[in-house]
Amino acid sequence: MRVKLEYGKTGLEVELPAERVVRKLGYKDAHPLADPAAAVRGVLEQPNGTPPLAELARGRRDACVVISDITRPVPNELILRPLLQTLESSGIPREKILILNATGLHRPNLGDELVEMVGPWIAENYRIENHNGRALDEHADLGLSPRGVPIYIDRRYVEADLKITTGLIEPHLMAGYSGGRKLICPGLAALETVKVWHGPEFLEHPNADCGILAGNPVHEENTWIGRRAGCDFIVNVVMDDQRRPLKFVAGDMEQAFYEGVEFVRGVVRDEVPRPVDIVVSCSAGYPLDTTFYQCIKGMVGALPIVKQGGTIILAASLTEGIGSPEFAQLFQENESLEGFVERILGKDYFVLDQWQLEELAKVRRKARVKVVSDGLPADVLDGLFVESAPSVEAAVAASLADYGPQAEIAVIPKGPYVLAQVAE
Repeated sequence: MRVKLEYGKTGLEVELPAERVVRKLGYKDAHPLADPAAAVRGVLEQPNGTPPLAELARGRRDACVVISDITRPVPNELILRPLLQTLESSGIPREKILILNATGLHRPNLGDELVEMVGPWIAENYRIENHNGRALDEHADLGLSPRGVPIYIDRRYVEADLKITTGLIEPHLMAGYSGGRKLICPGLAALETVKVWHGPEFLEHPNADCGILAGNPVHEENTWIGRRAGCDFIVNVVMDDQRRPLKFVAGDMEQAFYEGVEFVRGVVRDEVPRPVDIVVSCSAGYPLDTTFYQCIKGMVGALPIVKQGGTIILAASLTEGIGSPEFAQLFQENESLEGFVERILGKDYFVLDQWQLEELAKVRRKARVKVVSDGLPADVLDGLFVESAPSVEAAVAASLADYGPQAEIAVIPKGPYVLAQVAE
């Protein structure tokens, strides 16, 4: 059985034993928009829960338009061209429009990378700046959230007269779904905010998981923070498994977001009849699989359908290595995941990006993980609380030998973009 996994920019063809594969999980059939540009204009003119964008923009002195960083494959140029045109035709001068890149605590996107994100015309004609979550003095202090999170949001956004966010709605390993409020928190939040909001009090909650919004403290808290910071208008996209737009939603930060979530649930959810011994997956290819930090999302996405004591086999390009220096430091400072979790629960230990290692700890409590990658050597991978493997085929063969002749496999070629579940 030949399957193409999303891997880097080219994909990875693998051969799996067809008689052992019980399910190849993927998106449900959905027709891409025939005219995406017209669809964007349509939701700008008839949004959900707000007046049309042109009406909102009239009389405003300036605007801040927030975009996702390069780890989200958002069709920014498609969204931004009519949006920016609307702002200018409504009386906001181009020099008073700031496009703010919601990096969260990720690195900035500059030069050719920025052109790739927004297109050459927008890159040349508009002011685009990166959020810097480590510079507390660049953030406005908005007090405490209901659960005691200190709220520091990028001052350029908070002080803007018109606040607009754009983004992609997809399953998210902690917040249920990306998009909506996430462009503000963590996208524009300071480290002081994120380290509490991404702390174990939130992430160890059973509802802080993929596809869950009800009772999810991560979602509830950053929704409150988004409202506190203010958001006049959002534009979000849902895309298919070939990254073609299926639907645009726009308007109120919550109403439009929930409209998009309702749609995406019907597209990305797929099931296996029962938990399996082995899950073969990926981290959705470029740009999500460039670091080990990001590829943990693919492991978490496979977790609901693997048996206790099963194995997740993940292919990821890892072209940029492990991740931030701080994230890499965590593997040097902690001899075991159990010891790491004890340290963070004790509240006397904090390292930037520790939340992603906490997610890996959740995975490893349930399953072994074997990683196939051209981007990191085997000895480095073996030091990341996972096992390296020379190929997906070799990892599958070794796992089948472990679990015996009745072992079952599920494969998720699109990785964490698919919401994998066990049938009820």
